[in-house]
Amino acid sequence: MRRIAGIVLAVLLIGGVVAAVVAGRQGDDKGTATKTVRGVIGSEKSDFFADPDVVKALAAKGYTVKTEASGSWAMEDLNLKGYDFAFPSSSAPADTLAAKYHARQPLPRPFYSPLVVVAHRSAAEVLAANGLAALDGKGKGTLKMAAYLDAARHDRTWQQLKGAKAHGELTGTLYITSTDPETSNSGALYLADASYVANGGRVVASDGDVARTAPLLHKLVSVQGAQQPSSDSVFRDFISGAGNPLVCLYESQVVSLLAEQHGADDLVVLYPDTTVNSDHTIVPLDDAGRQLGELLSTDPTLRKLAVRHGFRPAGDSAEFVKDTAGHAAYLNQTLTGVRQAPVPTSAVLHEMARRARG
Repeated sequence: MRRIAGIVLAVLLIGGVVAAVVAGRQGDDKGTATKTVRGVIGSEKSDFFADPDVVKALAAKGYTVKTEASGSWAMEDLNLKGYDFAFPSSSAPADTLAAKYHARQPLPRPFYSPLVVVAHRSAAEVLAANGLAALDGKGKGTLKMAAYLDAARHDRTWQQLKGAKAHGELTGTLYITSTDPETSNSGALYLADASYVANGGRVVASDGDVARTAPLLHKLVSVQGAQQPSSDSVFRDFISGAGNPLVCLYESQVVSLLAEQHGADDLVVLYPDTTVNSDHTIVPLDDAGRQLGELLSTDPTLRKLAVRHGFRPAGDSAEFVKDTAGHAAYLNQTLTGVRQAPVPTSAVLHEMARRARG
C-alpha cells in the first residue's frame, strides 16, 4: 500500500509540475499574437510587414500577419479563397476586388504615397534650365507636367536642350522610365497622371477620352522598350547609376532610402505639379481582415512605423512632416503647389494600358 501511495503521490507531483509549467507558459504568452491573418499585398509593402518592429506592434495587438506579394493589378486574377485580406497599392484595383468579393464599404485606407520622378542632378538642372522643371534647393523640385508632355509629344531629345552637351550621359530621347502599366500599379498611375493633364485637367472617363489621349500615352510607353514589372527594380537601377536618368516611382521608396542613407548626393526628387496618389487600400475578405485594416489606420505605433517606410498616414499630414523633418531637403512634405488628379476606373485604366502598350 505504501508503494502504491508513493506512486500516486509521484504522479500528483508530476502533474502539478506540468500544470505549473503550462500555466507559466500561458502567462508568458500574454500580449503575444493570438490570431493569424493572411493576405496578398503589393510588393512595395513587403518590407513594412517584414519589419521586426511592425511584427512586434501587431503581436502586441494580438495579430500575426502572413503575406504574399503580388502585382496590384494581378490580384484581380488570383483566387483569394482562404485569405483574410488583399492590400493593393491603389483604390482602382481595390474597388474591383471589393466588388468581386462583396467587401463592405468603406474600405480601410491606412496610408498613401504620391508619385514622384527621381532624377540625377545633371538631368534635373537641364530640365530646369529649359522650363521643364523648377528646383527648390539642392534635392527637390517640381516637374512641369504640361511642358514635359509637350516635349514628349514632339519627340524632344536631350541634345536639343540647352546645357545637356556638358553631360555626356544625357543623350537620346527625353523620357521618364516607368513600370509596365498592365501589371504594375505605379506604371498605371503614371498613365493616369499623364492622361489627366493631356485631357485638359479632366479624368479620362469615356471612349472618346481614351482615344484622344492614347497616341501620347503610347509614345510615353513605347519609347522605353521593355519595361520592368516592379518599381523596386527600376529604383535599384537608378540608384546604381544604370538606366535612364528620370524614373517614376513612389515617394515612399525615396523616404525609405533616405531613412537608410540619410541623404543621396546625386538625387533630386521632382514632384509633378499634377500627380496621383497611390492610396494603399485594404480589401477585407472577412472580419479579421477588416479589423487589421482598422488597426493599421488608427494605431499610433503602426502609423509611425508606416512613416518609417515612407508612407503618409491617412488623415493627418503632421505625423509625416514631423517624422521626416530630417529629410526636408528632398521632400515636399506638405505637397505645396501639387495638384492631385483623380484616378480613372479600373476598366478605363486597363484599356489605357492596353493601348499604351500597343
